[in-house]
Amino acid sequence: MLKSIAPAVAALGLAALAGQAMTSPTTASGEAAASWHLLHEGSMAKLAYGMADSDQVALMLTCSPGDRTAVVYGDAQPQSPALSLAATGPQPMDPLSDGEAYEARLPLTDAALTSLARGGRMAVQTEAGAQQLTASRSERRLVQNFLGYCASSHA
Repeated sequence: MLKSIAPAVAALGLAALAGQAMTSPTTASGEAAASWHLLHEGSMAKLAYGMADSDQVALMLTCSPGDRTAVVYGDAQPQSPALSLAATGPQPMDPLSDGEAYEARLPLTDAALTSLARGGRMAVQTEAGAQQLTASRSERRLVQNFLGYCASSHA
């Protein structure tokens, strides 16, 4: 019986590793790399840059069909003069970081978003300074789908 269970367990383990490798890009050192992800919750679309299947998100944009702006969350903020804070005064606490949860808005037609969709680059400002977020060809399609979904008038 042990002879028949061991190959089955090994096969399941290999299948799990293969699935993980396909969904989580890795760096040259073998660490998981951040990437772009598109999710839908009801009528809301969420475009996030971070680690797959985790709460480690550097930047998240949300919208609903017909919105003219995306709501921006995260420690990385797009470098754009059109980025505006959604609220003034004290901000609520972010339960993930225990810091202030800044929410900003960015027009869907802003160059920060359109250059990410077309050229795969977005300049962002972080606590460490100016950075570049990049998107592969397939990730650029996700960004284009996000922008198209937001600009549409129906879910």
